[in-house]
Amino acid sequence: MANARRRGRRVAETPRAKPNLRLRRQLIVGGLSLAFAVLAGAVFFRQVIETDFLQNEGQRRYLRDGEIAARRGVITDRNGEPLAVSTPVETVWAEPRKLVAHLDAIAPLAAALDLDAAGLRQKIQDNAERGFMYIKRRVSFDEARAVREAIAEHGLQGVDFETEYRRFYPGAEVFGHVIGFTNIEDRGQEGLELEYDAQLEAVPGLHRVIRDGRQRIVQEVEQIRPPRPGKDLVLSLDRRLQFLAYRELMAAVKEHKAKGGTAVVLDVATGEVLAMVNQPGYNPNGDRDGGSERRRNRAVTDVMEPGSTVKPLVIAAALEKGLVSPGTRIATGPGVLRVGSNLVKDVHNYGTLDVTGVITKSSNVGSVKIAQMMDYAGLWDIYRKVGFGQPTGIGFPGETRGSLRHYSQWRPFEHATMAFGYGLSVTALQLAQAYGVLAADGIKRPVTLLKRDSNDPSMLPVATRVLSVDTARKVRAMMETVVSDKGTARRAEIPGYRVGGKTGTAKKASGSRGYGGRRYQSVFAGFVPAGNPRLVMVVMVDEPGGSSYYGGLVAAPVFQRVMEGALRLLNVPPDDPPPSMLLVHRGGAS
Repeated sequence: MANARRRGRRVAETPRAKPNLRLRRQLIVGGLSLAFAVLAGAVFFRQVIETDFLQNEGQRRYLRDGEIAARRGVITDRNGEPLAVSTPVETVWAEPRKLVAHLDAIAPLAAALDLDAAGLRQKIQDNAERGFMYIKRRVSFDEARAVREAIAEHGLQGVDFETEYRRFYPGAEVFGHVIGFTNIEDRGQEGLELEYDAQLEAVPGLHRVIRDGRQRIVQEVEQIRPPRPGKDLVLSLDRRLQFLAYRELMAAVKEHKAKGGTAVVLDVATGEVLAMVNQPGYNPNGDRDGGSERRRNRAVTDVMEPGSTVKPLVIAAALEKGLVSPGTRIATGPGVLRVGSNLVKDVHNYGTLDVTGVITKSSNVGSVKIAQMMDYAGLWDIYRKVGFGQPTGIGFPGETRGSLRHYSQWRPFEHATMAFGYGLSVTALQLAQAYGVLAADGIKRPVTLLKRDSNDPSMLPVATRVLSVDTARKVRAMMETVVSDKGTARRAEIPGYRVGGKTGTAKKASGSRGYGGRRYQSVFAGFVPAGNPRLVMVVMVDEPGGSSYYGGLVAAPVFQRVMEGALRLLNVPPDDPPPSMLLVHRGGAS
């Protein structure tokens, strides 16, 4: 046992091995070096390799590129009165991926915007992964206020506003057919808004901003592209005359229970359209219901057979060729003329008339006999020269050129009907331009809806002589007899002014039934003051349904009321003052 204890003591007293500190140090240094290398590699990867990606990811969370709204060009009348303006309004948009967590608040949001709650909820769920969606564009002030109240009350996140422009038309239906309107994207859809869309169009600007977590703009970082507003457009229309013409045309259509109507007023010296109105109308600020039937500008898109309003042109062509004079006698009795197997009739048997009387009484027989003095080409030539059968070039969408067949295709009876306004078709604007030739001493000027500077000769269009001065003045003198006790348009008389014009009562074709039925277009075309005309006007009332349908009874009174007001507004002095006015003037002078 003693030996065993001694061996145990020797074992217990054996010294322990020293730790390998060097190895430990190497392991620690190696581990730290590896960690440093990994960290350095990660830093290098992040800072060098992934720099663009990480910066873009960061910027996506706070930097945004947003549009700066720009104003579409203003449309004004010739005196600077606004006819189409763009006003700033608010648009409500949302982030569906945030709003999808607040579906319980969709109902009050929809109620604030007068939207269907179920439809809005479904729309948000369908676009739950998107970061942007319009909820309602160009909201009213009351709707915007209600949305803000709903956001505050329900703590909505992901709903915000942006500024856009909304088109507003101060003249409403009075100018609707000419101005047209724009769509939700502020692009022209009808009328001059469409024709001059490239000029009126605004280009939005672009800026970079910092947004907070609620997508509110905190700071503008930079402007990438400045906004470019659209260019303004100045029209030839006179707001005062447009309202006057619209009021009187609407009253006539209602009084005579007509299907519709149109009226055009031209400035003789410049060819500018001072008024262009139609019935029925529509409001471009509203729902624009009624389809194209209500929206089209009938003065340039709809055609009519001009009827007896072409008779002054027939006589002008004969005068120009030296075939007749104002006093040349024409036998119109017994009021019927056979042309081939067809008959041309007058309302009454006028017996023998001079050429002036043919105009005064509006004799179809007399007009045909004068036309027969010329060959077919002679009549076709005068119609072509005044602008029939070709566009006026006014620059309006959908303008109709009308119809004027080449004389080589005419037959004898067609030649006859052409002499009293059947067999060809024109627009109200074309007829007004033709009468402008007579009013301007035989000069034809291009018509326009844009303002021209009459004081700057370089701004005026190139004029074309169609008739001699002498012929134009002789025809105007004959046309004054129409607006007299002996003529067919006494209701076009304007106290203190000489008036010239011509009535037309054209039957409307009814498809395969020809000209059967009681469907007429009542027309009056004229100019004032007749001695030195300043204004030309054409009035057409479509299918009057009352007891009266003659142009002298339906359309002439509209001309009288509009021109009487226009002469006063434009300060045109009387050229035929009544004796009482002369006595007052002389008394004042003495």
